Amino acid sequence: MKRFASIVFAACAVTLACGDDNGSGPSNLPMVFVADLRPANEVPPVANAESGGRGNAQITIEGGAATIYFQLSGFPSDTRVVGAHIHTAGPGINGPIVVNTGISAASPLVLSNPIADFTSPRVTVDAAVLQAMVNNPLGHYFNVHSPLNPGGFA
Repeated sequence: MKRFASIVFAACAVTLACGDDNGSGPSNLPMVFVADLRPANEVPPVANAESGGRGNAQITIEGGAATIYFQLSGFPSDTRVVGAHIHTAGPGINGPIVVNTGISAASPLVLSNPIADFTSPRVTVDAAVLQAMVNNPLGHYFNVHSPLNPGGFA
């Protein structure tokens, strides 16, 4: 599963403690997390047919819900994404799923083009999970799973 890049705040991300324009309340601006998806960052690193690709993810959280967008390229054209999630764990550790995109073995994403992308529907994020992501973004990571690499390939 993805470790090195983990989830990090984009340059303009706003934490829950930030105020609005008059400084009297919480911000309504979205939080944006990004992740660089690479097979070599998985634990253990991917060394099979799915090792040559790469991708990026953008997780936007607004109003307690997340929209997850990711793009993959360079993977074999028959690669099937059977899971895509945010996990909680630090670098080098496989962790439990805390936010799911809805992709599953029953509803996979098949990479039939050189570049494939996916945007999840808005997913509710538990308030405690959201606060943990804000407090420690590097303690979370996003990755995608396939039948060939059920632990994650990017």
